[in-house]
Amino acid sequence: MAIIDLVRWAPERGRTVYAWRFPETNLSTYTQLLVHESQEAILYSNETFMRKFGPGRHTLNTENLPILRHLFGIPFGKKNPFTAQVWFVNKVEPANIHWTTSSMPVRVVDFDFPIPLMAKGRYGLRMTNAEKFLLKLVGTKWEFTEFDLTDQSAGEFSEQAIAAIAQFLRYHHIGYLELSERIKDISQHLKNELLPFWEERGFELSQLNITSIDIDTSTELGKKATERISQDTAQYTYQQKRMLDVAEKAMENLSSGSGGLLGGLVAMNMMNAMGGSGIMQPQQNQPAYGAHNAAQQGQGMTPPPQIRDVYCSNCSKKYPNTHRFCPHCGDPYNPCPKCGTDNSQQAKRCISCGMQLLSAATSCPSCNTPLAAGSAFCGNCGKRAQSEDNCTRCGVALSPTVKFCPQCGNKRG
Repeated sequence: MAIIDLVRWAPERGRTVYAWRFPETNLSTYTQLLVHESQEAILYSNETFMRKFGPGRHTLNTENLPILRHLFGIPFGKKNPFTAQVWFVNKVEPANIHWTTSSMPVRVVDFDFPIPLMAKGRYGLRMTNAEKFLLKLVGTKWEFTEFDLTDQSAGEFSEQAIAAIAQFLRYHHIGYLELSERIKDISQHLKNELLPFWEERGFELSQLNITSIDIDTSTELGKKATERISQDTAQYTYQQKRMLDVAEKAMENLSSGSGGLLGGLVAMNMMNAMGGSGIMQPQQNQPAYGAHNAAQQGQGMTPPPQIRDVYCSNCSKKYPNTHRFCPHCGDPYNPCPKCGTDNSQQAKRCISCGMQLLSAATSCPSCNTPLAAGSAFCGNCGKRAQSEDNCTRCGVALSPTVKFCPQCGNKRG
């Protein structure tokens, strides 16, 4: 068998190959090793790591491979053969590897049953540890392509991605209609969760993007969820059309003079109603589906309370306003009725907006009967539970000269 004097790798265009093994193993101690830019060469002999070479031309001899003398007893200056495997790895970053998950049943806040979701996206990798990559993934193959990478990692990758996405949706109380606006946050969370997965395989996850999270309509639950959305969307579309028709007719009458002032007021009220009732609002502000939707239909389509993060008045750490106690220090959540800011139990006014906190008055100033939070009058004696200097409706402090509350317009008693 011939002794090789030149070792190099020229990848084919149009293919993404991460690793390629030089087919010959009989090398001389003066073999020229040519490593192109974006490549790295690794030598193994008798399953022993010998050395790693970066871009450039290298001569394989006992000066840069002292292990040869230990393994083969080759003296300096002799062109003796030795057996070794030469691996070339591709250090170029492939930025458009597509991925998709299998169907995952997830409970979201706007459905009363788990809906099956599927996520799709792209990610990019940069090889940082060629030895770990060859050991963990390549094995006995002589070539390792992008297909091999996705085929080997698809199952575990999908499993971890599903768990990370479902965890994020549950923890942050995200509904299906909010997914599009939170897609960037979900992508960042997923990337952080998958960093260790690729580090174990010798890669750095340089980027990860979720392009879509959709309902899997191939399942019964998916069909049920899609039908529910279609029914509610059709209902809102019909209401919008009817209200727009009436408003348009009123505006036509106003412009022609036949509608008069009454027609103009009707048109403006219709437009205000469409803007304030939620019918013309963005999709994420529409009523929820399932159990939440049924409750809203029985209450005149009242929108659900907005879920957002608040800062604890005791430890200053952030948590959702759906919690009754701070998960970090256990301090009770004492929300301002106007802005929702958490205040201490002893606070008389909100630290954010200045509104008086009715919860600070725990008993009637006249008969000392305990008062329910937010009470304006005592349930025992009927006397006012607040000072005359405060609005009886919203509790805001009033100056002695005002006759109407500047906050809510209520007439001073």
